[in-house]
Amino acid sequence: MTTTPGLRAGPVPGPVPGAASASRPRHTDDGTPGHGLERLGAGTLGWIGRHLDHFDPFAPGHGHTPDPGGAHRPAKAALELALLTHCWTRLDPGDDPRRVDATDRVRAVWRHPGFPRLLSAEPRGATQYRLACAALAPTGTEDAPFRAALARLTAADLAPAGRSPYQRLELRYYADKAGVAHAVESYPELARRNVLVTLPATALARARRRDALDSRNADIAPGAPRPDEPPVTVPEAYALTHSAFYLSDFARTGPGLPDGAVADAAALTGRLLDHCVRHDWWDLAAELVMTQVCLGLDPTDTPEGTAAVDCLARAQRPDGSIPGRSAATRASAADPAAEYFAKAYHTTLVTALMTLLLGTGRTP
Repeated sequence: MTTTPGLRAGPVPGPVPGAASASRPRHTDDGTPGHGLERLGAGTLGWIGRHLDHFDPFAPGHGHTPDPGGAHRPAKAALELALLTHCWTRLDPGDDPRRVDATDRVRAVWRHPGFPRLLSAEPRGATQYRLACAALAPTGTEDAPFRAALARLTAADLAPAGRSPYQRLELRYYADKAGVAHAVESYPELARRNVLVTLPATALARARRRDALDSRNADIAPGAPRPDEPPVTVPEAYALTHSAFYLSDFARTGPGLPDGAVADAAALTGRLLDHCVRHDWWDLAAELVMTQVCLGLDPTDTPEGTAAVDCLARAQRPDGSIPGRSAATRASAADPAAEYFAKAYHTTLVTALMTLLLGTGRTP
């Protein structure tokens, strides 16, 4: 697949100084990172393939899928499946039957006359959902009903005013891929203001304030344990990972960060991964491993990347799924099928995409 007009074209991100090339062969012996990755890839992709009906809001007997987060629109699972197949096709355009089946299912949903209604079910997310739908549309949907909804987007819907730098980046990424005109600033400008550039300094300043507070508290309560806090908030961490995805087009190009910013972003990513592994934050761990790839690192050559893969491998159930976003929110095997799917599908899909970006999980 060629780069969509309007997207950045550039070299695949090179390695961060001190890191091995992300293109070197993976180890495959038992007990090595490659072995865990292959098992993660085969298991997660297999589970997704066996649950395509649950990703399809129009499948017979689908009904209403529970939403444990309370904020997801009905089209979310289908859009995430489309992102997986979109990236999978670019990485491995062969005839892998798992990818073919998943893409066929996405195509059927995209052609369904009821899909545009689901895209606008939540007005606050309607613009982004319509853009993502068009950006990730598989071949054979050029005349699908959702195209009419896309044409109704107005200049106000696409205006950058009132959006954060991260939100403008997300808007530009999907609008460019959808071929929709907009007034968002260029990628170099967006990169300079992005959390990948600004957040490392913010995290360092917070750490220094915590250290100063700890020093004062030590005089008041000697020996009191320090809370194990992440270096940034969880929403900031997700903005960091998604920014890496969008600026690099899921590792297709370099992220275009200013000089020195890649190393700082990689260091913060490593600290976040350490925290995720300690607390079994599976979803964020998988996204941070992908962030390492987008920044030019080989996660299997970093201690924190290897630990994250091991953490996800331990979390994986025999059926191939990752049972939730974290150990604290995991689904139970006794949950009804629809409820289990609602809790497990996102992290399972993200982990599958992680293995694809790392070169495993594809057809040999």
